[in-house]
Amino acid sequence: MCGVFGVYAPDRDVARLTYFGLFALQHRGQESAGIAVSEHGRLTALRDLGLVAQVFDEQKLGGLRGQVAIGHNRYSTTGSSQWANAQPLVQHGRARTVALGHNGNLINVREVRDSLRESGVSLGTTSDSELIAALIANDSAPLEEAVANAMRGLEGAYSVVALTEGRLLAFRDAHGFRPLVIGRLHEAASAAGKAAGARPEDRAAFGAAGDWVFASETCSLDLVGAEFVREVAPGELVVADADGLHARQVLKRADGGALCIWEFFYLARPDSRLEGIEVHNARVRMGERLAQEAPVDADLVLPIPDSGTPAAIGFARALGLPFSEGLIKNRYVQRTFIQPDQELRRQGIKLKYHPVAEVAGKRVVAVDDSIVRGNTTREIVRMLFDAGATEVHLRISSPPVIGQCFYGIDLADPSEMIASTRTVEEVREHVGATSLAYLSHDGLVEATRRPASALCRACLTGDYPTEVPDEAAKLRFEPTRA
Repeated sequence: MCGVFGVYAPDRDVARLTYFGLFALQHRGQESAGIAVSEHGRLTALRDLGLVAQVFDEQKLGGLRGQVAIGHNRYSTTGSSQWANAQPLVQHGRARTVALGHNGNLINVREVRDSLRESGVSLGTTSDSELIAALIANDSAPLEEAVANAMRGLEGAYSVVALTEGRLLAFRDAHGFRPLVIGRLHEAASAAGKAAGARPEDRAAFGAAGDWVFASETCSLDLVGAEFVREVAPGELVVADADGLHARQVLKRADGGALCIWEFFYLARPDSRLEGIEVHNARVRMGERLAQEAPVDADLVLPIPDSGTPAAIGFARALGLPFSEGLIKNRYVQRTFIQPDQELRRQGIKLKYHPVAEVAGKRVVAVDDSIVRGNTTREIVRMLFDAGATEVHLRISSPPVIGQCFYGIDLADPSEMIASTRTVEEVREHVGATSLAYLSHDGLVEATRRPASALCRACLTGDYPTEVPDEAAKLRFEPTRA
């Protein structure tokens, strides 16, 4: 659940481009943000806890000069929430210095960590991302071979951007769990350059030919004025340098790939495209299919914002029901170090959502993308009833979540997942809804217009595309059947 961005553009303000690229990827991680630049091979990095706009200002961006840059938004999975684990990480090794940003989660952390320590490499964080950087930085082979060696020794999910020796690298695991795309900056002044208020005589510098961008999602390319070229293929290493862009297939693609299904129904921004499929349209199709599978007599369809909105549109459209915002989301609520007092904590959900008067006296359908623990859903149902709704029907645009994720989505342990030990009816009783229905597995896959064999659905099926860590295997649950 992180966002990565990289740009090779010797004649542009690469730090500013990276700032705007990260801004477009803010939804992928709100814990920390960072940018590293390479100026004629000399690396400088700035990172801190907080949102992109909190970490960077004009003065800080002005101090980050170079020809190549990478950026990272972090939401922690492996590695605790602390400054030392913010990225990009900078690793000073025996062979080279590497700055690296990683989206994903390794599953052979113990083996890699032990191997590095046995070879005398000192590690300073609890992040699995440091291990990737350390492998590359301490391998005396030529750069591309050092990266290939690292890729061969890693298991799990990784979509990575890295800076070293004045070159920009991007590489992806053999399953392609997390997205990573390539873009090329247009010759015209980029959107970021215009937005930055560059002087007319300076804008030409934002359009030099042969400038390349790597990003977690296509929405980030759009913001900086880059044209989508293609995906980084699973198992592929792509390098941008003075000789242009060149690629190498290091690892054989695992079967048909295993792009994370959460990207489609929750994580990716709606205006992004995943393997050629626009996410918004896929989510609308999820809602339409859900209406076919679980129709309901109701007066109003409302989304649980924001990720439930496209599916709610599709659900309402398919049944010809009125659509309304129903729940207003406070978009200024983020993680905070200022904790609410006891009374506010008791009403915590009200900090984020509040119903409108329109729900009073109505039979409402509340559409959301998923239910994990169920605590937030229960409070929303209660809130809607308190606002005067006569019925609250829950419709979920994914199947029940029953398994832990080992590939980069921050899910609870299965013991904390409401659907791992309860039937659908028991979940309905727990959250207090009038009725509850989930989208079927077939319906979800068909909405993505991707074959089931090309998607990782382990958290929904319990069928993992790789071996899971031994210490985590005991946490796996078989799904409870309705």
